[in-house]
Amino acid sequence: MSEQALYIVATPIGNLEDLSPRAVATLSSVGLIAAEDTRHSQRLLSHFNIRTPVWAVHDHNERKQADAIVQRLMGGESVALVSDAGTPLISDPGYHLVKEVRRAGFKVVPIPGPCAMVTALCAAGLPTDKFVFEGFLPAKAQARQAALEKVRDEARTLVFYESPHRILATLQAMVEVLGEGRAMVMARELTKTFETFLSGSIAEVLAEVEADHNQQKGEMVLMVQGHSVSVAGDDDLDAEGVRVMQILLESLSISQAASTGAKILNQPRKKLYQWALARQSD
Repeated sequence: MSEQALYIVATPIGNLEDLSPRAVATLSSVGLIAAEDTRHSQRLLSHFNIRTPVWAVHDHNERKQADAIVQRLMGGESVALVSDAGTPLISDPGYHLVKEVRRAGFKVVPIPGPCAMVTALCAAGLPTDKFVFEGFLPAKAQARQAALEKVRDEARTLVFYESPHRILATLQAMVEVLGEGRAMVMARELTKTFETFLSGSIAEVLAEVEADHNQQKGEMVLMVQGHSVSVAGDDDLDAEGVRVMQILLESLSISQAASTGAKILNQPRKKLYQWALARQSD
């Protein structure tokens, strides 16, 4: 290792071939690997014949282990932090450790790689110029509803993580709070054999998940169109406006149809673009 530091190493979210050569080299050369789940990470390390010692650093012991890791750094060792999958600290432990290492004056070096949120967003077909990552919603129904109500009017694309045993309750809460017609995409088992993207309105995705128990397995990323885009409906345009836009969209891109429609209908281009984008996601 060229320099002493805490290395934040992204690991595969499913496909082991996504571990970068730089990540392999880093994990092989540090003196210690701090892992969220040592047994889970050991399978990855064994696959790449990495024999570096591993410590458990998780939600329940992170503060205590942070002090010990700082001592290891003071002793001249470099340390790598990994989570069970993806990029550490993104809905995973590590914040306190990074803060303490930086406070002690040591470098923190990111080794980029897989992240479920980014992997899902880039293939979802929803607006990605601006988005809000909410992580996991609260487990209890009342707190989950309150969290959704806080972002109900958010204009940016909403991104959530969810687990199999709560997926139905979360989708049902989204129908109640965000509205059944709001466009969304659910990405499941990313980079794995049964990778799936379900898209449509929240109500339609809920119906698909309810009808197919296989869609209730694995780790999920839920992406919901922002309020200003997704709630645009047919009643935002009069009958003539809807007719004109539908004709234009048969032969033009959304951007071209919005520009042309704005001239014909004397309507704001942005409004027509959002209307067309919402229709494409339905």
